[in-house]
Amino acid sequence: MLNTPLKLPCGATLPNRIAKAAMTEGLATPDGRPTPELERLYGIWSDGGSGMLLTGNVIVDKDHLERPGNVIIDREPDADMAARLKSWAKAGTRGGNHLWAQISHGGRQTQKLVNAAPKSSSDVTLALPGGQFAKPSPLSTDEIAVLVRRWAIAAKALQDAGFTGVQVHGAHGYLISQFLSPRVNLRTDEYGGSLENRARFLREIVTATRAAVGPAFPISVKLNSADFQKGGFDFEDSLKVVKWLEEHGVDLIEISGGTYEQPKLMGVEGMEAEEVQNVAPSTAAREAYFVDFAQAMQAHVNVPLMVTGGFRSRVAMEQALDSGAADVIGLGRPMCLITDAPRQLIGGRESLPRYEDTLDVIPGWLSFLKRFQTIKAINGFAGIYWFYEQLWLLGHQGGTDEKVAAFTAFRMVDARTKDIQKQRE
Repeated sequence: MLNTPLKLPCGATLPNRIAKAAMTEGLATPDGRPTPELERLYGIWSDGGSGMLLTGNVIVDKDHLERPGNVIIDREPDADMAARLKSWAKAGTRGGNHLWAQISHGGRQTQKLVNAAPKSSSDVTLALPGGQFAKPSPLSTDEIAVLVRRWAIAAKALQDAGFTGVQVHGAHGYLISQFLSPRVNLRTDEYGGSLENRARFLREIVTATRAAVGPAFPISVKLNSADFQKGGFDFEDSLKVVKWLEEHGVDLIEISGGTYEQPKLMGVEGMEAEEVQNVAPSTAAREAYFVDFAQAMQAHVNVPLMVTGGFRSRVAMEQALDSGAADVIGLGRPMCLITDAPRQLIGGRESLPRYEDTLDVIPGWLSFLKRFQTIKAINGFAGIYWFYEQLWLLGHQGGTDEKVAAFTAFRMVDARTKDIQKQRE
């Protein structure tokens, strides 16, 4: 079942049902151009047997990065940028797989070191300690129109370079997700209020992107099943948006969940209690975070669904596919160390290690500190940075280092990030 091809509504075919999920790489030049390190990383992954590779955030506004080191396409590419994109695409498709670029905008989740005056749907500040994120100001309707065009420009540039599809990032609290959330979107114009209005930005982006790339080029959307926050985007909202996206001709929808404030997918505890969603448990293995939501959606829509988050055993992946809960299985963290995990799973490997269970920056004798939410968050994010360090090593050296300590990785990645930002200034 994992090795079964999937024909998408646009006519393109994925060679198998395993996708490398999007993970931020931080390997671009300070001004956002692809590098030989990105090529090396995606070449390694392309050799690993995935049916499709999803890139990390490709940003449509240089002032709203997810992190320094993102690839940026916020205008028609010059000759150098076009050549770099083409080289990246060539490396990332050399194994006969698809390579889709995830197109995104940080919105209010842009760190203050990148932009002290970010834009969002409204002026609602990110509720996180540490002062890393500034209060945003609302985008004007003219600025929204510019961003819609930028998504289309980026998609066309990527298509021309040899990428075989794109994904519009509408999840995890980034800008589109900020528009979708009634907790963050307090607008009173045509982009706020009702769900139809809050989803207008996303629908305009999909429409403009389709017009730019034509009918035969895959367009995906990454969408939260829920934000898991009180008063936020919930499952009922998500199901309605999925139905609209199906009507707009989207080829694949990736089901995910959470935001920086409630980082469900990252395995990090949020700063508030998780809002329970009205979704019945499925019979799928409990290791996969969002299978229940996808299975509930499949009863109402026909668009193919990709589920990412938590999959480690082949039996759980096959169960999700066989039950109809998912059409594509997304793998993230395991691909940071077992770059040919798809080929191994298709070949019969039973399971993949859960590396994050061993990443603990709080020593045992200080374990009592873990009852504090801030300490829990620091511990969790240090673990995330450990995976960032593995991607850096793959891109620069072609290999990984499982022995590097989580806190060491945290300090190294943080220092590099700040250095890239200094070079941008």
